Amino acid sequence: MILFDLDGTLVDTAPDLAYALNLQRERHGLEKLTPDIIRPYASHGSVGLLSIGFDLRPEDEAFGKMQAEYLNFYNQVFTRSPVFFEGIADLLLALHHQDIKWGVVTNKPRRFAAPLLESIQLPTPMTCLICGDDAPRPKPAPDTLLLACAQSAVKPEECYYVGDAARDIEAGNAAGMKTVVALYGYIDSTDEPMRWGADFLIKHPTDLMPLITIGA
Repeated sequence: MILFDLDGTLVDTAPDLAYALNLQRERHGLEKLTPDIIRPYASHGSVGLLSIGFDLRPEDEAFGKMQAEYLNFYNQVFTRSPVFFEGIADLLLALHHQDIKWGVVTNKPRRFAAPLLESIQLPTPMTCLICGDDAPRPKPAPDTLLLACAQSAVKPEECYYVGDAARDIEAGNAAGMKTVVALYGYIDSTDEPMRWGADFLIKHPTDLMPLITIGA
């Protein structure tokens, strides 16, 4: 089975995440940030977005209120324009033709992840969708990945986990899966994906197929 992170790996959600952040900045009298500034933070959810948008950290007193406000803005726009990354649809069809299961494991709350995926046309059905609030601990803990295996009746060692953040690789390794960095995702220029400990790094979604075909 191939398991994918959602934001920045399977689906390009950065435009809507950025749109919501700029709506919030406008509310607070701040100028809009350009999409290229926001994009590298998109994979880190509201924590990353509030850090670039308002220089806020979870330990800051105002963080909780601002996070709730951001999520309210995002709730209004999150199905505005999500699209598969180029090559993802071809990859999913290829997996289907080889009878390889696929699913999504994301830290995104289910109230966003499920409707978002319903808003785009899946070329083949998912085996599972596991969200950050489906288990006691989200990534980088392995809990959600192991839950995906349990629901899909697949052993962790028979899975690949594909993600674009260090926590994705940490979680996949902890779960005993093969891990793949999606270099096409939301990776900042300061990130060092070569040091994340992944088994593979791919520049395009379809680069995954030869690895699976040869049973790497």
